[in-house]
Amino acid sequence: MYTINYSALEFNGGLSHKKTYTVAVENTIDLYINKTPIASILSTPEMLKELAIGYLICEGLVKSPDSIRDFKIDGNRIYAMIDQSEHLELWRELRSSGCVGVRWEENENISIDSGTRFSANSIEESLGFLESDIYRETHGTHAACLINVSGECVAKAIDVGRHNAFDKVVGYAYLNGIDVREHFILSTGRQSAGMVLKAARAGIPLVATKTAPLNSGIDAAQRCGVCLVCFVSNDRISVFSHPERLLCRL
Repeated sequence: MYTINYSALEFNGGLSHKKTYTVAVENTIDLYINKTPIASILSTPEMLKELAIGYLICEGLVKSPDSIRDFKIDGNRIYAMIDQSEHLELWRELRSSGCVGVRWEENENISIDSGTRFSANSIEESLGFLESDIYRETHGTHAACLINVSGECVAKAIDVGRHNAFDKVVGYAYLNGIDVREHFILSTGRQSAGMVLKAARAGIPLVATKTAPLNSGIDAAQRCGVCLVCFVSNDRISVFSHPERLLCRL
């Protein structure tokens, strides 16, 4: 169940009446790596395998699903066995719709291995892919989409958290053999360093959002080689870093 109905008392023009609202559901998903509790992720309860795989890749714990030796989902618990990492003890965190990973301030040496360039038109025209029935019903979810150079959406995820939607799309792409270096990721959420570095670790060369960047997101994009495109609308985009990844300079 991804939504649930609640009754509220609505006041309008001095009058009150009861109104039913459809609200997005979030569950706590506990992620264990090598039997160690690593994260409690507040997430929409779908695409949990994609969420976990994407989380491990986007947070820099593994390079690909091939590095995961065992994987199991048991209700709201996810268990993964990976090669031992010295960083595991740093990864105990509470994930929610407003948080970032705990390593984003480290001086990671990340560079994007991609020569793919994208047209401004394909970015503008991709906005429609972010629409969803659950958002229209609840106004309480985020979306992320993976878009190819032809402007086609090859993966889409909906979640209460913008970070989770990112992770789910990346997890889906890696599980299905999609070369993310030839795609850009489109998001409904603000772009902080935590968001941009997820894309960079996964190897995605361009991040686009219909909303705003944060200063940390711009700094991270400039450092890692990610083209950060914000305030996307039907006739406008704002490019904050690496415009050479676009087919035309704006």
